[in-house]
Amino acid sequence: MASSIRPPVIPPPLPESWTPPAAPSKSISPLLQRRLIPAGPAYLAHVQRTTHGLSFEEHDKRIAEERALKEGAQSNGNSEDDLGVGDEPESLGLLALDPKEWKKQDHYAVLGLSHLRWRATDEQIKIAHRKKVLKHHPDKKAGAAGETNDDAFFKCISKAMDVLTNPEKRRQYDSVDFGLQDIEDDVPTPAQVTKAADPNKAFFEFYEPVFEREARFSRKEPVPMLGSYDDGKAEVEGFYDFWYNFDSWRSFEYLDKEVNEGSDNRDDKRYTEKKNKTERARRKKEDTQRLRLIVDQALSVDPRIKRIKQEEKEAREAKKKNKGGAVAAGGGAKVKAEEEKRKEEEEAKRKEEEEKVAKADAKKAKAAAANAAKKARRAARQAEEAAATGGGLAS
Repeated sequence: MASSIRPPVIPPPLPESWTPPAAPSKSISPLLQRRLIPAGPAYLAHVQRTTHGLSFEEHDKRIAEERALKEGAQSNGNSEDDLGVGDEPESLGLLALDPKEWKKQDHYAVLGLSHLRWRATDEQIKIAHRKKVLKHHPDKKAGAAGETNDDAFFKCISKAMDVLTNPEKRRQYDSVDFGLQDIEDDVPTPAQVTKAADPNKAFFEFYEPVFEREARFSRKEPVPMLGSYDDGKAEVEGFYDFWYNFDSWRSFEYLDKEVNEGSDNRDDKRYTEKKNKTERARRKKEDTQRLRLIVDQALSVDPRIKRIKQEEKEAREAKKKNKGGAVAAGGGAKVKAEEEKRKEEEEAKRKEEEEKVAKADAKKAKAAAANAAKKARRAARQAEEAAATGGGLAS
């Protein structure tokens, strides 16, 4: 096995021309006691370290991260403002969120993306998060008078960023987006469509946003939308066939109950997993029934169905009418040809019947001749027997 050897270092001897330097003429100043004034960046840094229990290295790291965020925001110029994200007003209820209850919070509202929600891109999420961090970083209010620590909402911001930037976690949250529950529950009814001033127009205004929201859950792409009043029968049938066989990716895993912290019992974990699986299946079934009800209601008041049925009825009547007119307009030639064809069919039928009768008569005659021959043979046999009997008596 190879090993390293560290040879001793022997410094070279001093040159003969070297002389020691002269002693300095200035003396060291005596120690003085000074009073620190609670102001300035040094005092603010001291307050931040004391408040958050940070070491000098941790505090320097935070300062570096904040500086990097500021530099990134400045380098983007006005691009963030052009995207219009992260600037939504923050209510008192939003700022008072408990980070421990992160599963109940609206992550899009926390980042100021309520108007975009599932449509928000990764770039918009990053920009909104950067704005929120610059606004609610704990160091911003650490030394300010009359302000409380904002760590709670800052933790909510961090959790929202963690969920929305992870594709799997974001899909699980979008599956149960709390910010859309009130909107999804507000589904139009057939009565609202039929009672509208213009039912045809109201149908598309009411149901188009509903199918647009539901389309985001489809595994199959592209998803057919509601379309327009002038769509043909093939488009309408394709639309309802797709939605009646809708394949949704909603899993409802986000609502799973967590295993009790500190519990190492396998039975508890298995029980919790089994219960979560059952709840997911129940919610999935209810969601399928909910969507099927929406499609049924839309089909019942779809003005295109009535229009297509009316067009098919008119087409059948026109075809029937055109058929009768064509017979009348055909003239005597067509009628004569049909009459000759009818006579030929009758003649062929008559000949066929005559042949059947002739065959039957021939069969009867043949049977009668066979019977007559049979009777003649029987009579001859009886005569022979009688003659033989008479001869024997005479002898």
